[in-house]
Parts: sequence; structure tokens; C-alpha cells
Amino acid sequence: MSSSLRRGALAAAAIAFSIASLAACGAGNDAQTLQIRPDNAATTVGPIKIQNAVIVTQPGVQTKGPAVIIATLFNSGTTDQTLDAIRVDGDGSAQITPAQGSGKVTIPAHGSVILGGKGNASAALTNPGPVLKDGNAQKVTFTFSKTGDVSLRPFVVPAEGYFDKWGPSNIPAAPGEPAAGN
Repeated sequence: MSSSLRRGALAAAAIAFSIASLAACGAGNDAQTLQIRPDNAATTVGPIKIQNAVIVTQPGVQTKGPAVIIATLFNSGTTDQTLDAIRVDGDGSAQITPAQGSGKVTIPAHGSVILGGKGNASAALTNPGPVLKDGNAQKVTFTFSKTGDVSLRPFVVPAEGYFDKWGPSNIPAAPGEPAAGN
């Protein structure tokens, strides 16, 4: 065997060995990194998936006023569904408003809807009670036209820092001052 043929065979063997050893680094479908989940509420029931659910209250502990529920709603089904109600355990129902027009919020087939934030549909608790406390994980039930009830426990956070743009649009003013709008 000639020396150039031996060098070629050695190079091919080295490449094959390195590819095989690098392929062994793949952890497969049961990798521990696949078990990491975000620190926000998410669940799936049938074709409905709810992600990034959070209840945002007024900024500051002493500030009273409306709270909002923010979430992204996905519908992987073949037919549209409407969001009929949102109930917060111990605090009643949220007032749901579509992004445009009036009526119910529709989650289109193979589509999604964002609740909360400027220009999106909204879900507001106009007068939250004492059960809604910052730092809690409060049970919230979304009711859909075909899927029915979907419950999860989003965190309750104040409209501060990252959440100041997602919080309630009307922040109550101190007595004698006009209310501020976000």
C-alpha cells in the first residue's frame, strides 16, 4: 500500500472516529435540559394551549384598582373557539374585551390570541379583592366554547419593572389628582 493511500485511509478513519464521538454528545429525546420549564403558568387541554399566564396588579402594595390577566392562547384545532369566561378563584370573573370591535374573543383555528398589552384583547378584574396578593399563584379558569374549562395557577405580580407595560391601563390617582393612563 502506498504512503499516500495509507495517509488517506488514516485521515478517513480519523474523520469517522471524530464524527462518531461527536454524535455521542447528542443527549436524545430524554435529555435533562428538555425538562427545564419556564417560571410562568402554561398548560394544554385538547387543542387549547395557554402560555405565559400572569395576573398583573397595580404597582405598589398600597395601590388599589383593577388588575389584568395576561396570557397567550393557542388553538391547534381545526375550528375557531371563543373565550367565553375567565374566573379567578375567590375573586370572581374578568371582563373580557376583544382587541377590535365587541363581542367575544375568538381564537382562530391554528392561530393564537394575546391577552394584555397595547392593541391586544384584554381581561380585567375591575375590583379585585384581598385574595389577590402579589407573589401568590392564584387559580384561574379559562372557559372555551368547545374545550370547556382550562385551569392553571399564574403568579400575581405588580405592574412594575418588566410588567409596567402589561399592567392595568388606568392607575388610580391619589385623592385630588387625575388618574394616569399607561
